[in-house]
Amino acid sequence: MTNLTTRVGGVAFTSPVFTASGTAGHGDELADYGDLSELGAIVTKSLAAFAFDGNPPPRLATSGAHMVNAVGLAGPGVAAWRSAYLPALRRRNATVVGSIWGRTTEEFAEAAEAMRGADVVALEVNASCPNLESRREIFAHSPRATADIVTAARAAGLPLWAKLSPNTPLLLDVAAAALEAGAEALVLVNTVLGLVIDVEARRPTLGNVGGGVSGAGILPVALRAVFECRAAFPDAAIVGVGGISRGEDVVAMLMAGANAVEVGTATFANPRAPWTIQRELFAWMDAHGVSNIDEVIGVAHG
Repeated sequence: MTNLTTRVGGVAFTSPVFTASGTAGHGDELADYGDLSELGAIVTKSLAAFAFDGNPPPRLATSGAHMVNAVGLAGPGVAAWRSAYLPALRRRNATVVGSIWGRTTEEFAEAAEAMRGADVVALEVNASCPNLESRREIFAHSPRATADIVTAARAAGLPLWAKLSPNTPLLLDVAAAALEAGAEALVLVNTVLGLVIDVEARRPTLGNVGGGVSGAGILPVALRAVFECRAAFPDAAIVGVGGISRGEDVVAMLMAGANAVEVGTATFANPRAPWTIQRELFAWMDAHGVSNIDEVIGVAHG
């Protein structure tokens, strides 16, 4: 019998297919397209301790098959989310992973404290945002800064997952720092830095100038990150994210070393994508005589 169950650190999930933060809304927005309880987890849009408006518009642009976004982590704040959005997810029997962000280490601590006692199974620490304490350098580009915010996030009293950036040659150093600071899992990866030019207007398309590139084309980038981190940290839990648009992409992520995956940009083109991809994964396993996810995790390492 084909079994999709998996574990990420100390947390068990019925499926390795999750939604990606920022692509499924704050609550049960995708419930009209599928049963949220059938997915491994719903990962919320990243939340600060305060309401935040995000970046100036335009916030989204396309570039071929890719999406480039500069939404800027807009959200209602943790307290408002717990009051207005989390109950809807609970009514849908969804397994929920929270996500937090901040501009300083203290803001991460405040967001984590606000998450304390929330009915979520884990907390994703979005390290891929600008650090105002270090001239707007991305937290996830610095091992020390990443360790600081993971340490700060312990205030939540929840299992911590560190979401890291592919835009640094220090990925393995940053991952090591996150794990040493107490992260139970690495989430690999966030978007790739990019830019879109409006050739008629002769200026950048996005209101924030640059943005994050996502879509099927970044799958090889994410696979490399997962593969390298699995080789470097054989006992770490890893969640692969970036460019997943079909069941075979999930298989590739698992073979590279991921314990689970997150589906993001594919959901914008087809809100049913997470469920479709999960069925395709099940079909691939059945066709290849794979009865358990553990049979394929990390097999690409030989």
